Amino acid sequence: MNLRRRLVSVLALVVGGGASLGLVTASTPADATGTSYLPPIRHVFVINIENKGYDETWGPGSAAPYLSQTLRAKGVLLNTYYGTAHNSQPNYIAQLSGQGPNPQMQGDCQIYSSFVGVGTVSPGQFLGSGCVFPSGVPSLPQQLTEHGLTWKGYMDDMGTPCRHPALDTQDTTQQAKVGDQYAARHNPFVYFSWVTSSPLCAQRVVDLSQLDSDLASTATTPNLSYITPDLCDDGHDAPCVDGRPGGLASADAFLQTWVPKILASPAFQKDGLLVITADESDGPQSDASACCGEGPAPNSALPGIVGLGGGRVGALVISRWTNPGTWSTTPYNHYSLLASIEDIFGLARLGYAGADGLNRFGLDVYNAY
Repeated sequence: MNLRRRLVSVLALVVGGGASLGLVTASTPADATGTSYLPPIRHVFVINIENKGYDETWGPGSAAPYLSQTLRAKGVLLNTYYGTAHNSQPNYIAQLSGQGPNPQMQGDCQIYSSFVGVGTVSPGQFLGSGCVFPSGVPSLPQQLTEHGLTWKGYMDDMGTPCRHPALDTQDTTQQAKVGDQYAARHNPFVYFSWVTSSPLCAQRVVDLSQLDSDLASTATTPNLSYITPDLCDDGHDAPCVDGRPGGLASADAFLQTWVPKILASPAFQKDGLLVITADESDGPQSDASACCGEGPAPNSALPGIVGLGGGRVGALVISRWTNPGTWSTTPYNHYSLLASIEDIFGLARLGYAGADGLNRFGLDVYNAY
């Protein structure tokens, strides 16, 4: 352990959150002056489950024992990690662009509507209404592409690559169907015209079934692999239209199928990082709590109607540079995740990922580096 690591680590006994005793690192977010603290991560994997609060997922009675016990023992649990909005759709947008919610997004974009902008405000927020951002609104896939880095969105049950509703029409994927439980609102890539208007969309926003072959080698594994389960596998529906139980039980089964493949892949073992979190806590307004000083987003200036956050959900980070079975108590949210991915790849921070004082992953997370 190097000197910097020793200076920010403390040993303590902790009880709660689905594990009994562990190493807790001090709340030490990333250095404000640079990124020298970062391990040489080159492959990031992100998996979101749906509508699950911290206690439900990580508590001792969790219906997801593989996630809350087996996987939890392999990495660092961020027990003060929050969603950024209700309902689901704006949380995914936050992870990919740092844009805050507007009323249409808060309503899960029932209409796949064009975003009509009227200006910008700091930090990097595009004022207006609607769901599908024009090409001038930057996003993480655009950043990665322009810096010669690769990305893919792996969408469970999507079938046809880059599948999304026709612009300004009803989103017919809002309800699961037998044989088709894909939800466009959980696929943030298709809400950016820069992606959907490019041939890259069909090449890189693909069905989950392509992940198996892509994991076969480091060369075929994208720098960012963003994995979205379908409406049953993510725990959203319970029971599911195909007869499965849904909820955390089905989410746990999905993770038990796919996470071992990720952890065994050459790219992960070489220089990978896996983040598993939830988009928001249970219920559209059951928990609008926030962690990181958020005010109402500029397009949703009515706190009490849209809330300030998405509730406490927690996040698990697994890497060769995280100590197994450990904790971080530093406050984080989905904007922090975006900022942390951008730091890893040397990218500028978009939208609220660049907000003053926002924590991004530091030596409390990379606690084995």
